[in-house]
Amino acid sequence: MKTREAILKPLKTGQSFDLLVIGGGATGCGVALDAASRGLRVALVEKGDFGSGTSAKSTKLLHGGVRYLERAVRGLDRASYRLVKEALHERGILLRIAPHLCRSLPFMVPLYRLSDLCYFLAGLKLYDLLAGKAGIGASRVVGPAELIRRFPAVRRAGLKGGVLYYDGQFDDARLNLALALTAREQGGALANYLEVADFLREEGRLTGVLVRERFSGESWQIRTRCLVNACGPSADLIRRLDDAGAPPLLQVSSGSHLVLSRNLTPGDTGLTIPRTCDGRVLFVLPWHGRTLVGTTDRPASPGVPPEAGEEDVAYLLGHLGHYFELGPGGGEDAVAARWAGLRPLVGENSASSTATLHRDHLIECSRSGLITITGGKWTTYRKMAQDTVDQAVLAAGLAPQTECRTAGLILHGGAGFREEQERTLAERYRLAPDCARHLHRSYGDRAEEVALLCRGELGERLAAGYPYLKGEVLYAVREELALRACDVLARRLGLALLDTAATREAAPAVVELLARELGWDGERLAAERRELAALLLE
Repeated sequence: MKTREAILKPLKTGQSFDLLVIGGGATGCGVALDAASRGLRVALVEKGDFGSGTSAKSTKLLHGGVRYLERAVRGLDRASYRLVKEALHERGILLRIAPHLCRSLPFMVPLYRLSDLCYFLAGLKLYDLLAGKAGIGASRVVGPAELIRRFPAVRRAGLKGGVLYYDGQFDDARLNLALALTAREQGGALANYLEVADFLREEGRLTGVLVRERFSGESWQIRTRCLVNACGPSADLIRRLDDAGAPPLLQVSSGSHLVLSRNLTPGDTGLTIPRTCDGRVLFVLPWHGRTLVGTTDRPASPGVPPEAGEEDVAYLLGHLGHYFELGPGGGEDAVAARWAGLRPLVGENSASSTATLHRDHLIECSRSGLITITGGKWTTYRKMAQDTVDQAVLAAGLAPQTECRTAGLILHGGAGFREEQERTLAERYRLAPDCARHLHRSYGDRAEEVALLCRGELGERLAAGYPYLKGEVLYAVREELALRACDVLARRLGLALLDTAATREAAPAVVELLARELGWDGERLAAERRELAALLLE
């Protein structure tokens, strides 16, 4: 266990880093890991928690993008073909380097016109072809009987069958955390709740940042040879801190998701809704015994937390009702949680003489030396990070000790992970089967460390019907950099994005354990309760 003071100490010594990353989401932590694993001196600062902005609120898919594929086919767009092929390659890498957090998942596309069967089968066979050796299963036509067997609540009137294909699913919040912890293991100095207040300059060049610690209010300077802006949807805000007149690179949108208490996917198969009224693709996914539905696409503003409003709920349930028998309530009574995340979409006119467009992500180097990486998606975070570090090496004249290693670097918790260990964990620590499975899939080869904490009172469940245990709260603080109740509930465990009522049940115990472990005073305790109340009202 490292105390907060020990975590911050490397950032306060006055040493100059080779690379300093602003932003602790998937891309930022990916950049920090890539650079640290090449032997560079790396720091990362995040004003909130790791993944708290966007990266923990995705649709939990590792995919090449069936929507991009359709664009490639219909528009004969070679760039879209390359984008899908690259993403499928990266999907394969992630399934290998984070086996405890990523898995392959069968999907079905239900179809109600015979002509669509041929169309979608041809497209998804091409999807398989583009995956090449990284393929995880062959697409095929399925009859109505098999589709109904996997989805008993699917609408049967007019159902002609469907197409089965394979993609990936993952735990986004814990994968983001695994990137941060692996970067630390590689020698990086990473800290959450450390906000950039200003840039440091010498002769027009950026030389570092002034940071402010969220809880103490303490400020200090961190020097670096190269600054990377990996703030996702807020990247333009950081660019304007560097240059107030910088034109925007991004078109920010929000995507809302619902979690239904009703399990519409009991066969552990996802369902793809191929067409919506606004031309989107929706996904209906198994998620911890519940059903995850997403996502919408609405214009949004960077820096403003998005909300999943009633209009978004109606949109998702409306389209869901075209494919499932939801009953007289239309599914609204089954909504256990709702949430929204922002997407950083690269604007059509963003590429310039100072920017390089890598298919769907963009890297810009400002006149003062700020490197901005933005766009992209979770599946391609690793390639985005590689491209960014390559650019930083050239721009700042850095001297890495090796080439990029991240395609073969197993992430925190994955090295000793074996499927058969779940049963051993249950027997050795007398865990209920659902608790053993949760610890095994969430912590990988660190699951026994967590199980050792979950004894006696700490082995009690935080909420009825869920496998989360009190001991995990202490583990999150001691080993996983959690500092607040929402860090634990929303990202280390993920309960807040799964079931709002269960989160309310778990919250008092989580706050009590954190207060005791971290020595909170009455003022800090009151602040935590206010912020947690706001989280539960989202």
